[in-house]
Amino acid sequence: MSQESHHLLRDKRGLIFGPLNEQSLAWQISLACHREGARLALSNTKMAFRFGPIRELARVCGDAPLIACDASSSKDLEKAFQELKSTLGRVDFIVHSIGMSPNVRKKRSYGDLNYDWFHKTLDVSALSLHRIVSEALKSDSLNDGGSIVALTYIGAQRIFSRYSDMGDAKALLESVARSFGYRLGRRGIRINTVSQSPTRTTAGSGIKGFDRLYEAADKMSPLGNAQAEDCADFVVALVSDLTRKVTMQNLYHDGGFSSVGMSDALLDALSGPDED
Repeated sequence: MSQESHHLLRDKRGLIFGPLNEQSLAWQISLACHREGARLALSNTKMAFRFGPIRELARVCGDAPLIACDASSSKDLEKAFQELKSTLGRVDFIVHSIGMSPNVRKKRSYGDLNYDWFHKTLDVSALSLHRIVSEALKSDSLNDGGSIVALTYIGAQRIFSRYSDMGDAKALLESVARSFGYRLGRRGIRINTVSQSPTRTTAGSGIKGFDRLYEAADKMSPLGNAQAEDCADFVVALVSDLTRKVTMQNLYHDGGFSSVGMSDALLDALSGPDED
């Protein structure tokens, strides 16, 4: 990530859901937004505040207000946006970087899902976006001309067997973004999803075989996997005024992976010893 500020977010305020530790995408996005001049509020669950180093991130980001919230709870979100308006005021952008699957964590196969856990996956990873946007509008917490960005993965379009029910959750997340897009556009608010490369986050590392998935994607991508810092810079562009007419898009930030059928690097890695 570039350390030089271009002041792209000067005089802007933002709310970022999901920073946990230095590995998380939301953590790097917070640092990049702060670097570009934004005033921030940071949100995660009470447990994340208790056991994670997020207070250090808040200090680095100009003593950003910390708002404890379970984004799958409408009641929590109502309180969170009230607290946001009293501490930071109305915001110009919101970043959704939330996702988890008990089935993936417990290594349940897609054909043998625990349905209570499946509901939890959908609620936390996808419906939380709907709740957040809905409550932001109800509480009048998002300025006209603002931007909303949610993080997703190509597993919403293609099958990665061990991604399990998270693929369904990400497909729903992207659909929610599109469904809100027209309604938000009347106020000049845009909403997009960023389909990020496999990234070494706490959530990603919980997927069985993640290291091999990461290496294969890196070999497939002409530019290599996009790192968390790269993602942060891309999100900065999407919440800045430079992308005022970009909305309802699922934007691949994956080094070109999504457009490649087979790369020489991966073909060579799969070749046997007697093959050319």
